[in-house]
Amino acid sequence: MRTLCTSLATAETGSAVTLEGWVHRRRELARVTFLVVRDRSGLAQVVLPPGTPVPPEETTVRVTGTATANAQAPGGVEVTDAVVELLTEPAETPPAELWRPSLDVSLPVLLDHAPVLWRHPAQKARWELAAASLRGFRATLDGLGFTEVATPKIVESATETGSSVFEVDWFGRPAYLAQSPQFYKQQLVGVFERVYEVGPVFRAEPHDTVRHLAEYRSLDVELGFVRDHRDVLAVLREVLAGMVEEVASADEAVERTGARVPVVPAEIPVIHFADALTLVGAPADEPDLAPEHERALGAWALAEHGSDFLAVEGYPMAKRPFYTHPQPDDERWSNSFDLLFRGLELVTGGQRLHRASAYDAAIRARGEDPADYLAYLQAFRHGMPPHGGFAIGLERWIGRLVETANVREVTLFPRDLHRLAP
Repeated sequence: MRTLCTSLATAETGSAVTLEGWVHRRRELARVTFLVVRDRSGLAQVVLPPGTPVPPEETTVRVTGTATANAQAPGGVEVTDAVVELLTEPAETPPAELWRPSLDVSLPVLLDHAPVLWRHPAQKARWELAAASLRGFRATLDGLGFTEVATPKIVESATETGSSVFEVDWFGRPAYLAQSPQFYKQQLVGVFERVYEVGPVFRAEPHDTVRHLAEYRSLDVELGFVRDHRDVLAVLREVLAGMVEEVASADEAVERTGARVPVVPAEIPVIHFADALTLVGAPADEPDLAPEHERALGAWALAEHGSDFLAVEGYPMAKRPFYTHPQPDDERWSNSFDLLFRGLELVTGGQRLHRASAYDAAIRARGEDPADYLAYLQAFRHGMPPHGGFAIGLERWIGRLVETANVREVTLFPRDLHRLAP
């Protein structure tokens, strides 16, 4: 029976154990040879007689031997009287020494050799935080009566704008990679009332920045019978709290990455878009927040409210998709919001239109024909509740947790303007 490396600490002294994993490090001394084995759980120390042939680092091995107490070993137990069996050919030298505490390589090297360099414990821990976040996301929404759904990623029309889609050949006719599950998650509110999805989205915007990807993981939520966007924001707050709780429980990953786990306030502070422009000294007719504005607002939220989070509500309707609900008392503004996390836009959300007549007017105002959206609009012609939702960018979330300079550092296999492999 296989013993995981971290389970070796609880093995009975003198018992036979079998480890399977990678050679993490070799240390050949005059009187003894140490082998450090790594598996999915962590590290274990193996003691070999001097002169024993030792396979290269990253070779996969099976080690059988005896559990022996040693206070200097990881977990206080090591493997002695060991026999090492290679499970593959001796490994080639990796592009970096994975046994060192930090992975000191350039971003191009990290991305070019991602299948190997993600093995580094500190790098691997970054995605362990992502996995913990996903557990918290799903568990929170399951507890709030949501249903997880799966929507198509090849669609017949653009969700946001026609200029930022990837076109594909769908059996001889044009189709597109989905920019978001927006249309489908709205329709499914008419079925399940509360839905969420975790999946890829695709944006053909020619961004080449440290915060943008052409493909990323979106955590999408939509819920029915809301009064306005503040009900949506309240659910977002619960979701963030659940994600943070799971992240905090992944204490080894937090330690390895140096992540600063945030505190989610009981109520996320909110500022109106118009007031935000005034606060950062931007012109009153500015249609959106620039990155430097977001950073300034993040610093203000931390100083004024002690919060890493800030919701900016009321973005101009001119900058929001046609399905966005306007602010009832002033239709220049929208019942929508962006959530900033440590000075970076993390979430976009808000209230949607829900009346068929409102969609007809909104689409015609864009100079388009509602008939082109027939598949989408049919749900609204059969009764849809007031609803809204939000989407969290998973990679941005992890990037801000561990405070990386570039979102690609926390993306397993990033896709952008320049990269289609590995």
